[in-house]
Amino acid sequence: MTRARIGLIWAQAQNGVIGRDGVMPWHIPEDLAHFKATTLGSAVVMGRKTWDSLPEQFRPLEGRRNIVVTRQSDWHADGVEVAHSLEEALELADASSPTDDEAADAANAADADGAEPRWIWVIGGAEIYNAALAMAERIEVTEIRTEIPGDAFAPAIPESWRVADRDPLEGWRTSRTGVVYRFIRYTPAS
Repeated sequence: MTRARIGLIWAQAQNGVIGRDGVMPWHIPEDLAHFKATTLGSAVVMGRKTWDSLPEQFRPLEGRRNIVVTRQSDWHADGVEVAHSLEEALELADASSPTDDEAADAANAADADGAEPRWIWVIGGAEIYNAALAMAERIEVTEIRTEIPGDAFAPAIPESWRVADRDPLEGWRTSRTGVVYRFIRYTPAS
């Protein structure tokens, strides 16, 4: 069991599409900035196809510990740690956590002084999201106000989860590229 918290982050169309033909079928600079701000300084866990979908100039994701899950025993890439299961990836991601239980507890609880917990971010794809969902403590979704065809879908967010934050609180934002979107944070109901 990891001491760091596990979060999932993705962008999806209203019909749940997160990808088509191995890429995201939209470009929203504001979403990319949100993704970077959320994941920077954390470990990011992704499947090999998600790794392959990243533009080469952005691989590995800078300022983050990149862990790729693959079934291919001989796969490797510069700047990446390889795991052969989600569980192995999460163990690798958590390996830098404090060994002292009190230090770990302090690092992972937002306490009175506002300390931020340490997060491991699962960033795709669909198979990895589905496997990690039961372990997640937070889901960050950029919802895009459109329905488009696709071949990769976000997991269904459990009914027991609630909207913890929405930006904007009401309505939508329009990207400088013309795409209409909003950020939604989900957490398990307590």
